[in-house]
Amino acid sequence: MRHHPFRVTRSRAAALVACALTATLVATGATPAQAAADTERPTAPGPITVVAIDTTSVELTWAASTDNVGVVRYPVGAQFEDSGAQYSTDTTSIRITNLRPSRTYTFSVRAEDAAGNSSLSNPTVRLTMPPGDDQPPSAPGQPVAYDVAATVVWLRWTHSAENVALDRYEVFRVDAGGTLTRVREVYQYPPVNSAQISGLAPNTTYTFVVQARDEAGHLSPLSAPVTVTTVPPPPSCAVRSVVRQWPDGFVAHLVVTNTGTTAVDGWTMTWRFWASQQVRGIWGAKVVDRLNNSYLRVANTSRNAVIPPGGTVSLGLVASGTQLPEEITLNGGLCTVADE
Repeated sequence: MRHHPFRVTRSRAAALVACALTATLVATGATPAQAAADTERPTAPGPITVVAIDTTSVELTWAASTDNVGVVRYPVGAQFEDSGAQYSTDTTSIRITNLRPSRTYTFSVRAEDAAGNSSLSNPTVRLTMPPGDDQPPSAPGQPVAYDVAATVVWLRWTHSAENVALDRYEVFRVDAGGTLTRVREVYQYPPVNSAQISGLAPNTTYTFVVQARDEAGHLSPLSAPVTVTTVPPPPSCAVRSVVRQWPDGFVAHLVVTNTGTTAVDGWTMTWRFWASQQVRGIWGAKVVDRLNNSYLRVANTSRNAVIPPGGTVSLGLVASGTQLPEEITLNGGLCTVADE
């Protein structure tokens, strides 16, 4: 006779489950038949009482639930903001550890019987842990400005040193007279040491400082300031293009006009350019990089950096492929394009 290991294993597993369930039912004074027929859920546990608390742990107790068959466990929830943890006990008390000082948790308890019926939760308890931190963070490193645009600037800084846990960084604009205006809060879940500051005015100088706040509410000294000037607004521009094509390549001659009222002093241009395309030759500009393998970015040469209002600059490109220059920008401003 051939044996069937899979069937034997399933039988043994079923037997183990049955034994475990029987043991649970015996412990609660219930029989398997009673549990199978049980559709009544337990009553809600009594109100939660805090028995003991320190900076990182709490001991809770509550009045027992009643049930027509028997309660087998009490699931306990601990919620902090939008994250939480679940615990379980078969008694009417529990000690929860590894909590964080100064955080406010919401605790709840419900009851479950052997049939899986669950009670309503008892009234929750909102509890702020005692502060375990008596030291403020160190000052953040001096911010560094990068990716400066007309209305947006990014700042990054070296993290503060903190003996327990940082809660957030606050970025302030330093106004006339030294007044601080908070412009960003950077929460540390997960840790981040950079921020985008938006809503700025073009061609304007700003000063920023950063301050750290820990979970106990202690504030660090202010960082050293950083001063940054936003760039002028993108110029308005127009492009005339003359293109000659062949089956797998083209030559394009572009004449770019500054249609704004402010001179452009130093420029970059981008246009659509497929990843498979190659630059065979270029004049009047130099290649900077390939943006996302979808755009070609070029910059001025030493001889044509300035484009006065109404002035023009000419450049040309020889390239493989069939994607002609489209979506042309000058210093981030989209140009109108006319083919000839």
